[in-house]
Amino acid sequence: MRDAEVTPLPRPGLFRSFFMGGFECSTHRRRDGRRLDVTHSTRHDAMVTQDYRQLAEHGMRAARDGVRWHLVETTPGHYDWSSVLPMLQAATLTGTQVAWDLCHYGWPDGLDVYSTAFVDRFAAFSRAFARLHLEETGHAPMVCPVNEISFFAWAGGEAGLMNPGHTDRIYSDELKLQLIRAAIAGAKATHEAAPGARILAIDPMINIIPREGQDPEDALGRNEGQFHAWDMLSGRQAPELGGGPDVLDIVGVNYYWNNQWLHGGEREAVLPSDSRHRPLRQLFADVYERYRRPIFMAETSIEGEQRAPWFRYVCEEVRAAMRAGVPIEGICLYPVLSHPGWDDDRYCPNGLFELGSDGDDRRPVHEPLAAELREQQRLFRELLGGTKIFAAAD
Repeated sequence: MRDAEVTPLPRPGLFRSFFMGGFECSTHRRRDGRRLDVTHSTRHDAMVTQDYRQLAEHGMRAARDGVRWHLVETTPGHYDWSSVLPMLQAATLTGTQVAWDLCHYGWPDGLDVYSTAFVDRFAAFSRAFARLHLEETGHAPMVCPVNEISFFAWAGGEAGLMNPGHTDRIYSDELKLQLIRAAIAGAKATHEAAPGARILAIDPMINIIPREGQDPEDALGRNEGQFHAWDMLSGRQAPELGGGPDVLDIVGVNYYWNNQWLHGGEREAVLPSDSRHRPLRQLFADVYERYRRPIFMAETSIEGEQRAPWFRYVCEEVRAAMRAGVPIEGICLYPVLSHPGWDDDRYCPNGLFELGSDGDDRRPVHEPLAAELREQQRLFRELLGGTKIFAAAD
């Protein structure tokens, strides 16, 4: 279904382009203890300038990327920016606006995530990065202090998928509170060092559906739980933690093909074709109505040949949400670059760009998704009254 006559809507202004590219930058330790560094395993650290240039060729002048805390602070209180400076320089050289994740699931070795030192060191690291960014670029940064607090707390505190590796639900709540403390401290330190910095709070939107005959209370409680991190960051829940509007500045929502599922047992995804599926536009409306903060799609993708159809579905739902009054600021293809899998290093073909081979100076392009991206850029230009923010060059 294509858009016919449309009424121009308020133009997004948060990012340099409505469509963005996100580079997978996880640095956690897996359940087997192995440290991941996906920025390195995809050679994005070595190819960052060319990667940003290829984004621009596809009309994306904004990106999500990561600062690898475990490389920067190998000694407490001492910062080695050699892994960061080339990325800042590449962003400046290519005119790419980058939103930086400061803790994408990983932290320095020897640091106890539950300790006071974790919060203190993270705040100091955030402050130091904000100063560096201001000195190197001349402007305050846009950062996500702690990526996906809710998922992080579940994966590390209940499911045992990553550090700290707990498998008891009680630890999920404890870990979430500690990550909230760190995120609030990091956001405040960033603002102190670089007034005008923008803070992203990114988490998944989910819908867990009770099975037939099942007591719905646990599923409903977990659905409500998706809001707890944002509630605490905003100060509407547990205000003693120090949350507020300066911390819940910009809301980023992540949504993948399997973000709706049947509760209990083997996880079974509920797809858009299923009558039990809640339309994505409604999930957007729920989050926006709750917080009334700038909001954008921070992550979305699927593997294989469904990449273009899935992206088309997401864009159609975003346009529907915008027409219904949700002022969505952008859509980030995440990951924009296919990558080795977390658990087994299998190739995950989920990006606009394929990983390619060692020695390549450009990434191969998944042409069906590239064609769909061009079509969606055209449709959003029409929706928003011909704004130029979707062109490859401003």
